[in-house]
Amino acid sequence: MVIARHDTDPLIGGWQDGIDSGWAADADALRTVLRHQASTVTVVTAPGAPAIGFTATSFTSVSLAPPIVSFCVNVGSSSWATLAGARHVAVHLLAEHQQQLARTFATSGIDRFAVPTRWRTGPEGVPILAGVLAWLLCRVVDRVPVGDHAVVLAEPELLRHADTGSPLLHHQGRYAGLAAGAVRRTA
Repeated sequence: MVIARHDTDPLIGGWQDGIDSGWAADADALRTVLRHQASTVTVVTAPGAPAIGFTATSFTSVSLAPPIVSFCVNVGSSSWATLAGARHVAVHLLAEHQQQLARTFATSGIDRFAVPTRWRTGPEGVPILAGVLAWLLCRVVDRVPVGDHAVVLAEPELLRHADTGSPLLHHQGRYAGLAAGAVRRTA
C-alpha cells in the first residue's frame, strides 16, 4: 500500500509555516489562480436605448426549483446602467466557432450589434443572437452588489438550444474548445 506524502506536493507544501506574501489571496493572485478554471463563454444582452451586450464567463446555474441562473457584471462597465434597470435579459451560450463574437462583445467603445453580428429583437425586446449553441430568455429577480461587481439572479422563461455543437470555453486567458473526442454521452 502506497501512502501519499502530501508535504512534498508543491501546491500544499509551505503553508504549514503560516501565510506569507507568496500565498496571500490578493487580486492578482486570485486572477492567476482563476485562470486555471475553464469557463463557458456567454454573451448577455438586454434591451435599452441602445441595447447592451457583454461577454461573461461567470454564468452558472443556481437552482432548479425554482429555476434560477446567475452571472456577474462589473458595476463600472458601460453595460451596467442599462442592466441595472432591465427586467429581462438573454444569456447566449457561444459555440466553439464563435470566438470573434465573444471578442466583439468584450470590446468597449464599439457598436456590438453592428454587422457582422447577426441578431433579432426577441420577446420582451431583448436582443437574441443568431447561431449560438443555446440561449435563455430570463426575468431578472435580483441584483446583489458584491465588491466592484453585481451578481445578477434571473429566472429562465424561454429556452432554445441547438441539437449539436461544442461550447466555446475560456481558459488561461484564451478562447478554447473541447478536445476532439472529449465529449462522451453518458447513459
